[in-house]
Amino acid sequence: MQESILILDFGSQYTQVIARRVRECRVYSEILPYHASAEEIARRRPSGLILSGGPASVYDEEAPLPDPAIFNLGVPVLGICFGLQAMAHLLGGKVERGLKREYGKGILTVRDPDCALFQHVPESSQVWNSHGDKLTALPRGFKAVAVTENSDFAAVEQRRKRLFGLQFHPEVAHTPHGKKILENFVHRVCGCGSDWTMRHFIEQAVEDIRVQVGGERVILGLSGGVDSSVAAALIHRAIGDQLTCVFVNNGLLRAREADMVREVFGRHFHIKLVYEEATRAFLDGLKGVTDPERKRKIIGRTFIKVFEAGTRRAGKAKYLAQGTLYPDVIESVPIGGNPAALIKSHHNVGGLPKRMKFALLEPLKCLFKDEVRMVGKELGLPDEIVHRQPFPGPGLAVRILGEVTRRRLEILRQADAIVLQEMKEGGWYYRIWQSFAVLLPVRSVGVMGDERTYDYTIAVRAVESQDGMTADWVRLPHDLLERLANRIVNEVKGVNRCVLDITSKPPGTIEWE
Repeated sequence: MQESILILDFGSQYTQVIARRVRECRVYSEILPYHASAEEIARRRPSGLILSGGPASVYDEEAPLPDPAIFNLGVPVLGICFGLQAMAHLLGGKVERGLKREYGKGILTVRDPDCALFQHVPESSQVWNSHGDKLTALPRGFKAVAVTENSDFAAVEQRRKRLFGLQFHPEVAHTPHGKKILENFVHRVCGCGSDWTMRHFIEQAVEDIRVQVGGERVILGLSGGVDSSVAAALIHRAIGDQLTCVFVNNGLLRAREADMVREVFGRHFHIKLVYEEATRAFLDGLKGVTDPERKRKIIGRTFIKVFEAGTRRAGKAKYLAQGTLYPDVIESVPIGGNPAALIKSHHNVGGLPKRMKFALLEPLKCLFKDEVRMVGKELGLPDEIVHRQPFPGPGLAVRILGEVTRRRLEILRQADAIVLQEMKEGGWYYRIWQSFAVLLPVRSVGVMGDERTYDYTIAVRAVESQDGMTADWVRLPHDLLERLANRIVNEVKGVNRCVLDITSKPPGTIEWE
């Protein structure tokens, strides 16, 4: 049976980070709501439990407390921040409001170097705190093993029962030795090996897909993005010609994107591919439309209509495959008596109508984005797909402010192709989150040769981010910016000005619409 670490989510903004850190130890991790019963946890037979942090107090009227029976399962438990406080509170310790809120960097001093968590961790090191309450009295059988300036119980343990608690956050980058602490818990305390690899995942996923699908047929909406592409390659490895992909060319794609998808999946992987050329339908629907929200809705409705036609051409199938990822399934929300783990509505294929009767096949739903990329590499997908930067579902329509026309699309495609080429040749494309061009509905006077021009403006956007929730603009080298501007203005007819967007998110967004 696969070794695993279960994480109970108390609403921390870092819960998914904990899961990722455990997987970096090559051990499978899974997030459950904080109220998961001891019976359910026992049924899953985890190697260990981690209780996440969270914004609540153990004394809140509707405090999100776990099932107390989890501490009697004989499974090692690590409580982090609120997770420590919840464990101590339920086991007879005392938690109080701190006189001084401890937020930000602190210095951890290890008092007991024999504690398994601190093997090969310096006696003194930086940690990251984020809490107001603090543990002031230990439950029976616990002892303090590390302290900070503001806490005598920064790390505690009940060695016999293998119960541990940390008042700081080991999962964040601001705790430099935090990864080692988590490794110690996973490997030394829980006894896990290092068997969770993407090769192992592929083998298991192929077997699971074959069992689920049997002899039925599967349809997948292929966009050319990382998630749907990896899902297609994985499912094809499992069931071959039982899979048919439907690719909708909405006319809002980047230069040569449709050709690339057909080449890679049709001619290289020999995957059955239904190609729906729908440029005219999308552009007709967008004619005269300038409101961003109306654009998105028109594109969504048109996509569904075209995709339905594609599925009819593909033939009868029982399953609809989607590239749903783990963050799409589990989403932390503020705790207020509500479970922290919620199921998001599936959105990969634009919200299909109920009349399309399919069972869902989601082979990537336990993976994070970086793991999906690793699976793609294992399956032989080219870097152009595996390491592709995020691209919006509505395509270039959200990068053209104002009305979307064939002429404006052609201008933006050419400018965007220059941005991508220069970013790749300069070694920046694979280093950052996103880089692209935006066509502004602004025309200004310029001079080219002996003639005055009155043409459009292109904005260049390059941002760094971890998950797209926040972002900062990238300080690109001046010589790269100079090449970008010169090439765009000189090579793209209809453009005479190029600007750089240096807005972070927040207050701005990554995309312009």
